[in-house]
Amino acid sequence: MTIIDRIWSRLPWKGLLREPLVHFMLLGAFLFAMYAYTERSHGGVEQSKQIRLTIDDLSQMVLVFRSQWRRDPTPEELRSLVEDKVHEEVLYREAIALGIDKDDTIVKRRMAQKMQFLAEDVAAAREPGPEELGNWYDANRDRFALPPRISLRHLYFSPDRRGAHAREDAEVALTKLAGQPEDSNLAATVADTFMFQEYYRDRAPEFLGKEFGPNFALAVARLSPGSWQGPVESGFGWHLVFVDMLIPGRVPAFEEVEADVKTAWLAEQKAQAWQKAYQDMRAKYTVLLPVPVGNMQAGDDTSRSKQGLAPSSEHGS
Repeated sequence: MTIIDRIWSRLPWKGLLREPLVHFMLLGAFLFAMYAYTERSHGGVEQSKQIRLTIDDLSQMVLVFRSQWRRDPTPEELRSLVEDKVHEEVLYREAIALGIDKDDTIVKRRMAQKMQFLAEDVAAAREPGPEELGNWYDANRDRFALPPRISLRHLYFSPDRRGAHAREDAEVALTKLAGQPEDSNLAATVADTFMFQEYYRDRAPEFLGKEFGPNFALAVARLSPGSWQGPVESGFGWHLVFVDMLIPGRVPAFEEVEADVKTAWLAEQKAQAWQKAYQDMRAKYTVLLPVPVGNMQAGDDTSRSKQGLAPSSEHGS
C-alpha cells in the first residue's frame, strides 16, 4: 500500500463520496457551471448585453409593416426594422443603466397605467354565463332605460323683437291656432323666425334640454300630442309647441341590449378588479407627510418644518 492509499483510507469524509445524493449534487453543480460558462461565452458577450429577437418578434414586425403598406417588406426594409428595434432596446437599456427612469413623472404614470391594465385584464379574461349576466341586468335595469322620444314643431316669439309682449303675443296666437293642424298656413304668419330648426323629429329630452334649456325639455315632455299648446319658455324666449309624436320611455328586454349589458358588466368587473388589486398594493405602504393634509395651507409645510414638528403618517388600509 502506497502512502497515498494510506492517507486516502484515513480521510473521514471518504464514505460520503459513495452516497448517491452527493453524486447528484456534484453533477448538478457541474451542469450549472457549464451552463453559466456557455451563456457567458456565447459570442464572447454576457447575456445581459445580448439583444435576442425571436421569430415571433420578426413576424410581428412583418405584420405591422404589411398592415401599413399592404405588402411584405423587402430584405433591406426588414433589416431596417430590426435595427430600429435594436436602436430602441439599446437606448432603453442604457437609460435604465443610467437611472434615467428614476423620479420621472411620465415614466411613473406609464408604469402605473400598465399596472392598472394588468389588473383589469384579469377580470376581462372571464366570460360571464347567461344566468349571471341576466341576474346582473335585473339588478341594473335603470342603467339601460330608454328615454322618451318626442317629435314636435314649435313657433317662436322673440323677446328681442316683441319686448315684454312676447308671452302675451304667444297667448293671442295660441287662441287663433286652436283646432288648427300642425302644418296650418296660419302658423307661419303669427311667429318670428327661429335661428335653428322649427321641427324636431324623434328627439330625446336630453337633446331638447341642450338645445332649448332643461325647463323647456321638462315642460314639453308633459304635453299631450295632437294640438298647439303653450306658451313654453326656453333660453331664447317663448314658444307654442305642437307635439305630433311621443314615445314613452321604457326599460328594454334583456335580449334587446344583451351586447351592451355584457360590455357594461365587463367594465364593472375591470373596475372592481383594479380597486381590489390597488387596495392590496396600497396596504403594503405607509405614507409620511410633513403635516396633516387637512390642516395644510399655503406655506404651512415650510413654516412647520422650520418649527421642527414631527411628520404625520397615513397607513395603507
